[in-house]
Amino acid sequence: MKIPKKRVFIIVLDSLGIGYEPDADMFGDVGANTLQSISKSDKFNIPILKELGIGSIDGIDFLDSENAPRAAVARLREVSMGKDTTVGHWELMGLVSASPLPIYPDGFPKEVTDRFTELTGRGILCNKPYSGTEVIKDFGDEHIRTGKLIVYTSADSVFQIAAHESVIPVEELYKYCEIARAMLTGEHSVGRVIARPFHTDENGAFKRSDKRHDYSLVPPRATAMTAALNAGLDVIAVGKINDIFAGDGVTRSVYTKGNKDGIDTTLRIMDEDFHGMCFTNLVDFDMLYGHRQDPDGYAEALSYFDKRLPEILQKLREDDLLIITADHGCDPADESTDHTREYVPAIICGHGVKPVNLGTLLGFGTVGQLVADTLGVQFTAEAAESVVERI
Repeated sequence: MKIPKKRVFIIVLDSLGIGYEPDADMFGDVGANTLQSISKSDKFNIPILKELGIGSIDGIDFLDSENAPRAAVARLREVSMGKDTTVGHWELMGLVSASPLPIYPDGFPKEVTDRFTELTGRGILCNKPYSGTEVIKDFGDEHIRTGKLIVYTSADSVFQIAAHESVIPVEELYKYCEIARAMLTGEHSVGRVIARPFHTDENGAFKRSDKRHDYSLVPPRATAMTAALNAGLDVIAVGKINDIFAGDGVTRSVYTKGNKDGIDTTLRIMDEDFHGMCFTNLVDFDMLYGHRQDPDGYAEALSYFDKRLPEILQKLREDDLLIITADHGCDPADESTDHTREYVPAIICGHGVKPVNLGTLLGFGTVGQLVADTLGVQFTAEAAESVVERI
């Protein structure tokens, strides 16, 4: 890459894994391949990603590959011990998690729930892994009747609290989440506490609102984001990025409502003059389609992103770099609703970027290292390969 860059845009296609990793047996994910599963859908149509070179990435032998791809591409292997949102994003920014964050397949232990009840003055319902849409169907009426909080988890390291907005105002729910976040330390340091407010729709059914809020752990060490911030650069977080990093290393955050809003917001930011990075998460792939085992919906969502991708590419300035990647897998066609331990793609675009296949690289932190190297920021990712001289 001969031309120094002033702005770097990172877009995370949340959960777009591209094939199970060698250690997938440790996670129960042998055979998982999110991209391959959705490629079988008749809703799947990604001509622009193919032009960029996604079909040339190692292991992607089920898509047509371009003879002359337009971008630098790579397959990234995760080093951290985990397959969740927090661990994946932290590693993308150069921070490796050597130990998995705690999960609760049997619900939270009594000492946790008792302490939470003591601190909030409210009892709890559920306390087990549950679908977020199903849990309000099954416990919503009792919650309204008793005022008890619906507390549940998933295969991820999360402590989720659902409450009907007519029973517990959203701001009060947020306070309960703050209490839980402060309480969950040590061996119970879950990756995220999540507020899940819901309401009753016009048909009398319970429906989750768009006022979700995540309370994450603060990253324990420096990331490419904090390095950029300390160098006086802008770090703009779009979507749930600010929540994932608990605001650490962020100079400005913009919350979004779904993929369309995330794309629109990123496009608006591309029209701004700033020096630094814009980090976007498009969550619908994971939240609406991966976890809900909906390959067609997932395929349609990726096709929509592909349709909007030319707008993003056209706005790239001479001193811009665009990195399209993912944080883990969530195969919608396997036997589980959980995340999957998969490689992720890295598609690197920009004026002066060589269209080269970089092969398989160790460490999602390759993305964070590239961000730092591109912006001229002093930072060494904990697990990464430096590729700035190769593109």
